[in-house]
This record gives sequence, structure tokens and C-alpha cells, in this order.
Amino acid sequence: MMDRSILDTLMEAAYQQALKGYNEGGLPIGSVLADRRGIVLAVGHNLRVQTGDPTAHAEVACIRSAGRRRDWPDLVLVSSLSPCVMCTGTALLYKIPEVVIGENENFLGAEDLFAARGVRVTNLQHAGCKELMARFVRERPDLWNEDIGVPPGAKPA
Repeated sequence: MMDRSILDTLMEAAYQQALKGYNEGGLPIGSVLADRRGIVLAVGHNLRVQTGDPTAHAEVACIRSAGRRRDWPDLVLVSSLSPCVMCTGTALLYKIPEVVIGENENFLGAEDLFAARGVRVTNLQHAGCKELMARFVRERPDLWNEDIGVPPGAKPA
């Protein structure tokens, strides 16, 4: 387990990525990949709207920007929001053992899959992450539902 001050610093970096996505007209979700000392190796934010790529979620964009690596089991993935099943699967594929999330009140991702595979999940309950995501869901519910795969006219699960 990393020191709380390091986790807070990494979460702030993920939150800044989320703000970047929001300010670009996209989804406010950000991610950071770091080593155990807290050194940031890669960052990413949701680029689905900006690029038209439905797989360009923040965690996937972050992992993609990290490039080819062999040290995945020594890294920590930080996300402003609880990761969806696709992003969870990507982290599981590379055997990232620790995931830190900003919040899971606006969206509960696939944390059960992390638990089933022994991945340590820490929820920091970051007020800024909660507020930004809640604002986005209020302002752009159709775009949010599109991002999480809810068909038009259907209610989110």
C-alpha cells in the first residue's frame, strides 16, 4: 500500500486529466499510471468524443500511452472514476495489482472483478472527482449514457 500523501498527489493528477477531458467537451474521466514510488509514467483522459474511438476511455488511453512495458505488476493505476468492465479488463490483462479510484458514487464499475482477481482497490472518495462527474451527468446525460453503453431511451442500470 502506498503512502496516502502519494495517493492524493496521484489522484490530483488524475483529476486534472478529468478536467482536461471536460474542458475539451469530452467526458471528465482521467487516469494516471505510476510506479510504487509515485512517479507518474503515463497519463490519459477519456478521448472517446474527441477521437470518435469508443474504446478511448481514460484508463485505456493511459495504458496505451505507457507503451510497451514488462513491469505492469509493479505499477498502480489511478482513475478519477471507478473503471468500467473494459478498463477493468485491460488492467487485469496486464496484471496491475493496485487500482486507486477517485469515487464510485456516480458510477460503480467492475470493482467486483478486481476483487475476484485479488487486485487491491482503494477508493479515495475525492470530492472534486465526485462533483465534476455529477455535474457532467446532469449537463450531458445522453453523452454519459452513450459512454457507458446505455441504449437511447433506456434507463441506466
